[in-house]
Amino acid sequence: MSDTLARPAEAGAPNPPRPNAVVAVLALAGIVVSLMQTLIIPIVPELPRLLDASASNTAWAVTATLLAAAVATPVVGRLGDMFGKRRMLLISIALLVSGSVVAALSDSLVPMIIGRTLQGLAAAVVPLGISIMRDALPADRLTGSTALMSASLGVGGAVGLPAAAFIADRWDWHLLFWVSAALGVVALVLVLLIVPESRVRTGGRFDGFGALGLSAGLVALLLAVSKGGDWGWTSGTTLGLGAAAVVILLGWGWWELRSPQPLVDLRTTAKPQVLFTNLASIALGFSMFAMSLVLPQLLQLPEQTGYGLGRSMLTVGLVLAPQGLVMMVMSAVSARVTKAKGPRVTLMIGALIVAAGYGLNIVLMSEVWHLILVSCVIGAGIGFTYGALPALIMGAVDPSQTGAANSLNTLMRSLGTSFASALAGVILAQMTTDFGGHALPSENGFKVVMAIGAGAALLAFAVATLIPRRRSATAAPATDGPTEPSEVTAAKA
Repeated sequence: MSDTLARPAEAGAPNPPRPNAVVAVLALAGIVVSLMQTLIIPIVPELPRLLDASASNTAWAVTATLLAAAVATPVVGRLGDMFGKRRMLLISIALLVSGSVVAALSDSLVPMIIGRTLQGLAAAVVPLGISIMRDALPADRLTGSTALMSASLGVGGAVGLPAAAFIADRWDWHLLFWVSAALGVVALVLVLLIVPESRVRTGGRFDGFGALGLSAGLVALLLAVSKGGDWGWTSGTTLGLGAAAVVILLGWGWWELRSPQPLVDLRTTAKPQVLFTNLASIALGFSMFAMSLVLPQLLQLPEQTGYGLGRSMLTVGLVLAPQGLVMMVMSAVSARVTKAKGPRVTLMIGALIVAAGYGLNIVLMSEVWHLILVSCVIGAGIGFTYGALPALIMGAVDPSQTGAANSLNTLMRSLGTSFASALAGVILAQMTTDFGGHALPSENGFKVVMAIGAGAALLAFAVATLIPRRRSATAAPATDGPTEPSEVTAAKA
């Protein structure tokens, strides 16, 4: 049991500062990392010209970030549990800064892909921040703070899109990455000055073979999902990668179950509360990303189609920006509901709100204000669900496993978004209408994607009903000494 006990942090660790300061700095770090996901969107259509490369090759500027994030999230979470969450948080932000600088200095494809890969390696910042909050904050502040930290993923994306579109329209595109680097430096300095190191460590040895196996399996799976539309879903490459992913991940699971110090404790993830929360996270990740695919296209398609609104990318960003503010507000409401009714109920409410937002979108899609309303309703649901997910995870795992467990949950959401992108891409490519000799996604195609998004949210609701009914209060922060068995039991209750 020694591996699951808390160990004192290294000498000289700063005393815990004001909780408000810790929450603000960690939320800022989460927003900065989520900005990285959206800052490239306004220039994606121009990348072939800007980098003097083909469209299929420049697509790797997006795919590389996705793959790096999938690999880094569970690995860095486990390293945080072992060697210090603040330490790994600082390393992650430093990778974001270095990647931003490399991308800012690039004028060709290879350095751009390297920079975007380094940025993707910073994806574990949000789950690490949530885990630090569990260890450092008073118990009565934890629910609301983790809800805000979790919502920072959506907030940064919603705010970053209009800001990136504004910069790309008026200045050189390299400035996007210089701004990202500057914000990363600010976050890095503030974390150094304000955020304390966690006293909770697992110790032990790092499961390098498990990390390699999981990384290989995820890369094969996500390559098949993200590039299958370009390569052909029945092509040998796509099918081969899919088969390889299945074989590798099954072998990885066999290894993890037999490893004394696994990268991911599969027995813990098999607990009903953790298992059904992660399954609901996949469905929610799918549902939430469907909106990001539909609304921008509806806004930008020509008005002559009869359903497009003919607006610019900057307008797209401004339409989606209020969603970020709604997420922040609803994260606080989510925390109150969680304290009163438990995170399971909060998750169920959020899933129903998301489904209702897609239902609205099916009947309201002909005016700009329709899409603002839809994005805000879905944003409200996201605020609820993103606040509930970490509370459910932390209520079911030892404090020493918080980083790995939260990172795995974040990975599940990312897998959902990848599946949404692939399926929606297939639907919109098949359901088209002719416009001036060009095949554009049809109105019915968008409605089908929105209906699937609603269905995925309802599936998340159904899975959430299977989570044990007992209220899963998040664990109290770690004490100065080793965690007592009674504390571990309370954390699991």
